[in-house]
Amino acid sequence: MPRTARLHAFGGPQHIQIDNLPDLEPAPGEVRFQVKAAGLARDQFVFMAGDAFEGSDMPATTLPARFGGEGAGVVDAVGEGVDPAWLGKRVAPLCPFDEERYGMLAEQALAPVDLLAELPESITFEQAAGLWMPYLTAYGIVMRGKVNHNDTVVVSAASSAVALAAIEMAKDADATVIGVIRTPGKADAVRQAGADHVIVNGDEDFVTRVTEITHGAGATLTFDPIGGNFLARAAEAAARRGRIVEYGILAVEPGRYPQEYVIGKNLRIDGWTMSEIVTDPDTLVSVRDYILTRVADGRFRPRVARTFPLEQIQNAYAYIGSNQLIGRTIITPTS
Repeated sequence: MPRTARLHAFGGPQHIQIDNLPDLEPAPGEVRFQVKAAGLARDQFVFMAGDAFEGSDMPATTLPARFGGEGAGVVDAVGEGVDPAWLGKRVAPLCPFDEERYGMLAEQALAPVDLLAELPESITFEQAAGLWMPYLTAYGIVMRGKVNHNDTVVVSAASSAVALAAIEMAKDADATVIGVIRTPGKADAVRQAGADHVIVNGDEDFVTRVTEITHGAGATLTFDPIGGNFLARAAEAAARRGRIVEYGILAVEPGRYPQEYVIGKNLRIDGWTMSEIVTDPDTLVSVRDYILTRVADGRFRPRVARTFPLEQIQNAYAYIGSNQLIGRTIITPTS
C-alpha cells in the first residue's frame, strides 16, 4: 500500500500524517506513476493554515486531503484512452491542477496525460520535481516582461527558485542581470545562476547601487515578487519607459503606488501569474518545449536546496521556514 502524506486538520505541517492507502487506479485520460521526488512550495503553508489558494475552492475540501503540486517519477499504469507507450517513461506533470486528486506528496500519484512531460535524461528526478512551478512562473520575464539583449534586469528575492530561473531566462536573452538579496551568504549562488551584479538590500542602498551599475540610466526591467514598499523603490531605480512585472506579495502589507515615477518616467507596471500559461493549451505546449529544450542542453539547471525522506516532511517544512534554502526543497518518497 503506497504511503501518502495527507493533511488531517488545518493549522500547519504538524497535522500531516503518512497514511497507507490502496493503489490508485487511473481514470480515462490519466496515468499513474511511482513518485521518485516531490517538490515543496511556500504556498502550501497557505493551504495547511486553512486559507484558500487564490482562484480555488480550498480549503472547502474533505479532510484528510492529499496535496502537493510538483512531482516526478516513472509511469506504471495508464487509463482508458491513454497511449501505452507512456509506460516506463520518466515524467514530471505540469502544474497546477486539482491537488486533492493529484497530490504528489506520496509514493504513488495520478496525473492527467495532457499535462504530462517526458523528462530529458540530463535532469534528475529531484531537479524535475522542482522544475515546473518555478520555471512557468519565471517565464513571466519573457512573456510579460519581453526581456531582450538591451535590458538591464533587476531580479529581486534573487535566491528563490523562481528568481534563479528568471535569471537564467534573462541571461539566455543576453540581458544584464542585477540580483537583489537580503542575505550576503547567498550572493555566490545568485552569481552562479548568472547574475552579473548582486545587491544586498539593507547593507547597500538599492537605488544608489542600481544607478551606479547602470551609469545613471536605471533598470529597464524589474521582475519582482516582493511588492509593498519595494515597488516604489523599484520605480525610483527604473529607467525611463522601464517595465516592472509584479508576480508576488511577499511584503504582505500594501505599499505606496509610485505615481510620480510612473507618470514622470512613463513606466509600465504589469501583474503576472503562471495561470496565463496553463489556461491556454497552445501556450503551455510552447513554453513547455522552450523550458525542456534548455534543460536538455544545460542552459537551465533547476537547483535543489535539500532533500528529505517522506517521513521527515515536517522537518522539510521547518527548513523552508528557516529561509536558509537556495532553490527547491524536495521530498523523496521512494528510492
